[in-house]
Amino acid sequence: MSPESTGQNEHYLTVYRRGFRTWRGNRPFWAGLFTILGGVPIAYFPYANMHLGNMTIAMSTTAGAGSLIIGVLLVTLGLTMWFHSIVRVFAGVAAILLALISIPVANIGGFIIGFLFSLLGGALSIAWVPGEAKAATAPEGAQGEAPQMPAQGQGFHDTAEAPRKPLLFDVADADGGSHRAG
Repeated sequence: MSPESTGQNEHYLTVYRRGFRTWRGNRPFWAGLFTILGGVPIAYFPYANMHLGNMTIAMSTTAGAGSLIIGVLLVTLGLTMWFHSIVRVFAGVAAILLALISIPVANIGGFIIGFLFSLLGGALSIAWVPGEAKAATAPEGAQGEAPQMPAQGQGFHDTAEAPRKPLLFDVADADGGSHRAG
């Protein structure tokens, strides 16, 4: 048996990859990525110039400012999905609305590419739900005593999830009347 722990000599890229995987799993990553990828062509195409031989074709239109605003908002919403995932439903609905608005305003939604990516990103953001934490189970034979039930008629509460479930402690005297630091 080696005195070294197994994770001590891991390569820094492996550690970074695991950290990124954990970060990615706690937020609507793909929704944000598709929304950002949808905002880029919507903002870019109205300002792009195509060169065909000696001829330059300018894509700029009078709606260039609207396209730029829609594209920047979509990129911002994608970053919001990544870094502030609590507002993922709002960001998803806003991304879908901006994608729909980009069709008449921004060169058919960035030539359909930006429209489809933004629509997909918004839908993924609305559909994403954070995972539930797994409860740690006690090993067999190490189970403690069952909690004491309060006397009948006191300490009960009604909720939609658990109707008439008894409370395990009295809320007013949960800490004995003192604060946690004392």
